[in-house]
Amino acid sequence: MPPTPAVPPTGHDFATYAGTHWSGLTATARLLTDEPGAAHELARRTLERMCAQWRRVPCDDVDFHVRRCLVRGHLRRLRGRRSARRRAVLVLRVWEGRTDADIAQLLGCSVGAVRARARRGLEAAGGDVGRLREQYARAVGELTPSEVPLADVRARGRRQRRRRVAVTGAGCAVLLTAVAFLADGLVRGGGSGGGSGTEDSAGGAPAATSPVRVVAPGERVTTGPGVRVWLTADGGHWSGHSVIEGHRSSDEPLDDKPGVTLRVDSVKGGFLLSGLYYGLRGEPGRVSVRTGDRATTAKVLVLAGDPGWGIWYASAPVPFEDAKAVLSARPDERIVTVYDTSGKAAARSARDVGLI
Repeated sequence: MPPTPAVPPTGHDFATYAGTHWSGLTATARLLTDEPGAAHELARRTLERMCAQWRRVPCDDVDFHVRRCLVRGHLRRLRGRRSARRRAVLVLRVWEGRTDADIAQLLGCSVGAVRARARRGLEAAGGDVGRLREQYARAVGELTPSEVPLADVRARGRRQRRRRVAVTGAGCAVLLTAVAFLADGLVRGGGSGGGSGTEDSAGGAPAATSPVRVVAPGERVTTGPGVRVWLTADGGHWSGHSVIEGHRSSDEPLDDKPGVTLRVDSVKGGFLLSGLYYGLRGEPGRVSVRTGDRATTAKVLVLAGDPGWGIWYASAPVPFEDAKAVLSARPDERIVTVYDTSGKAAARSARDVGLI
């Protein structure tokens, strides 16, 4: 358990908070990274991000936001490594003495996932909590004491804040321009009687909408009758009962190599196709689903701040006759293809699924 600094309340002053909690941040960072040289870098990056958004951090919940930024920032750089998440759970539980519910909120996952990772991580560490706590204490004791690089942190934090403001301002300008252009077009074309506000003036085709939707951790999305899906930091989750499901478990970390899974849920009116894609460098351009001779574009859910993986799902249930093509597909037949933003195929599904 880390020592608690015996200091008066720091209020909401960033410099005071950073100076008071620097040693605690570097200690936790040391245990997360298992590298003395990387601990100070991780703690510094965390404070830079927090400095950039300090005005929006609730006064009574600063520690939670700082610790979440520290842990998720570290895990984001190591996405796909199962051991990193287990280590983070153990550090938060054994060293910081946090409850499983607190850890679940910090990591953006379920309490059950926290307990499973703690159990597996402790088994890998030898199963002795007392010895693990002593190892953590020795590792922290080997850290070279240092002062918080406040001037550098604040300068970098201000630059990040200015960039965010500039990007936000540019986005608002583009949005307002688009709205003004649309309004002008509606006013000019309002009396023609032959057009529609949703049609392109050159070809009369409906305006295209992006199939990608960014969601918050745990945000439930209804994909079909009786089926809801959601994303957390530990994977994708479904509420329906599947007929076919890919071998990948929903709570396993995602691989770095691009891939895609297939799941089939029995719903009213047919079967709903969905699955996980993973290992991309950014959001997908589109996901194509082929059933028999028919190909459709699926909808995509992406977790905010983590666009390299997500859930795809068909926009409508597939009739039984078309679903038979999926159920009887050859092992080498590709049903789902994920394309990147350049239009190149990034991942294709093999029939790596099984009846359950």
